[in-house]
Amino acid sequence: MKTIRQRASLAVLSILLALGSVSAATAADVTFQMKNSHPNAVEVELYSQDRDHVWPGNNQVYLLDDGETKEIPLSCDQGEKICYGAWISGDKETYWGTGPDNAETCTDCCYTCQGGSTEEIDLTE
Repeated sequence: MKTIRQRASLAVLSILLALGSVSAATAADVTFQMKNSHPNAVEVELYSQDRDHVWPGNNQVYLLDDGETKEIPLSCDQGEKICYGAWISGDKETYWGTGPDNAETCTDCCYTCQGGSTEEIDLTE
């Protein structure tokens, strides 16, 4: 008959073995390089396509004044697909990428999180 201490040790060992077999997502960083070549200010959000996450989040946006270039660094999961959505400040009908709320599809507005930087993304008229 096993003692309470032996059973507890086996339980802890089982938990540790189970945790060891679960692979956690590996963190990575990517920097989006955004340039606003439009004559008006532009709002930008970045959307994960693999999980429910938005940068900057909390109902905030990255704001780029006309002519401004901004580097937007973010932490993401290695291999995660991230798309940008941008629109003229105060005019959500004029947009780039996935637009406001990640509502549109796009062919060239997504990047894979694997470190480094995107090429310069030029938001033009």
